[in-house]
Amino acid sequence: MSRAGGGTFQPKRHRSGTMRDRLHSYTKRTLGAGGSIHQAVALPPNESCAGWVAVHAIDFYNDVCLIWQVMASDPYLASFRPGEGFPSGVEYRWSNSPDEQAATVSAPSYIKLVLNWIAEQINDPQKFPDDEEDEKRVYSTPQFAALCGQIFRRLFRVYGIVYSTFFGTLQALDMAPHLNTCFKHFLFFCTEFALLPEREVEPLEVLVKPIRKQYFAAKQGK
Repeated sequence: MSRAGGGTFQPKRHRSGTMRDRLHSYTKRTLGAGGSIHQAVALPPNESCAGWVAVHAIDFYNDVCLIWQVMASDPYLASFRPGEGFPSGVEYRWSNSPDEQAATVSAPSYIKLVLNWIAEQINDPQKFPDDEEDEKRVYSTPQFAALCGQIFRRLFRVYGIVYSTFFGTLQALDMAPHLNTCFKHFLFFCTEFALLPEREVEPLEVLVKPIRKQYFAAKQGK
């Protein structure tokens, strides 16, 4: 399980020899060799698009976990009441299933619920298997595509909360450059594979628009 004590979350590792491990290593090599983020998000030749999305769902979860660990022990988080701490004009409510009525929670509680839920998904071998044959079978299903879509939407909402409410805290901790790099990588990937519905993006358009502009400029080789 990726959750640890004290409300923090531990990164999920890719088991050696799996498809996910191979694709994760490809991304690291691309960035480590001086490749651009735009090059790093592009689907590698002869690889599964679903597998590429799967490995990034885990890697982007890991990025957010590390950012949240910096903030999780801040007493300031306890001051938020249900419905508070969200981007201007929106309130993200929580439900564990489509049949469950969404509950009003605070922004810090929402982040913890999202990270706990994603940890449960990616640590479930039926949903994110480690065996390569099982990976190919599971990743090709519409259920897996829907699950990954939900993971990416919820991670985007966490970034929205962090930027709108906690950016000053991270800036004071000299974490803003790391946050910006992680979010740019995340948004480039989401744009490359059309993973975010426009209705999700609209409340954060001021944040998203400049990064998308950079993505399309890189795509056109400008």
